[in-house]
Amino acid sequence: MGGGGGGSRRAMAAAGSDGGGAEGGGADGGDGPTPGRSELFSTVVDTFLEKLVAAGSYQRFVSCYRCFYKLQPQLTRSIYDQFISQLQASIKEEIQEVKNEGNLEELLNSLDKIVEEAKGREEPAWRPSGSPERDVRAALAPSLLQHRAHLRRALRERQQRSSGLAEAVLAGRSRIAELQQLIQARQQAWQAASKEQRELIMTFQEPQ
Repeated sequence: MGGGGGGSRRAMAAAGSDGGGAEGGGADGGDGPTPGRSELFSTVVDTFLEKLVAAGSYQRFVSCYRCFYKLQPQLTRSIYDQFISQLQASIKEEIQEVKNEGNLEELLNSLDKIVEEAKGREEPAWRPSGSPERDVRAALAPSLLQHRAHLRRALRERQQRSSGLAEAVLAGRSRIAELQQLIQARQQAWQAASKEQRELIMTFQEPQ
């Protein structure tokens, strides 16, 4: 039983020493970089495992298998060490699977980045108003207004181009009308000159 008490004390001392180290690191961390949420999550997991080992101490394990411990104390200790080692490895593996499936590490790093970027902002952080419709309108209104302004600007540009094309068409039609009048005038002048020429020829032909 003395070995069990020693195991329990060693586990509690290990947990205490790690806890003290974490507190010391926090004190020294005032001058250094603040640990990220992913690191804090790993620290919480490690602390949980240490407290789990402390709760399932060797002394409690021996008290459940007292007769076997009296017969094989060394084998009992070996079985306990293997049990604790496999328990810790199994818990770590399951937590790692949860982190991988939920992409937890990347999400925590993204949250750290968002918090870091928000430190320099002077305006207060956004909070929901309690009315989903109002919050949705407030979130969508800026982009919708920007899109509407873009459409109006594109419409004005299209209207200006259409107006320019219409003016060009009217100017072309006016030019065509002028050319038609000029052609008609020249045709009439040519017909008049041709008539005068025929009359002149007829005049010269009459004395014969």
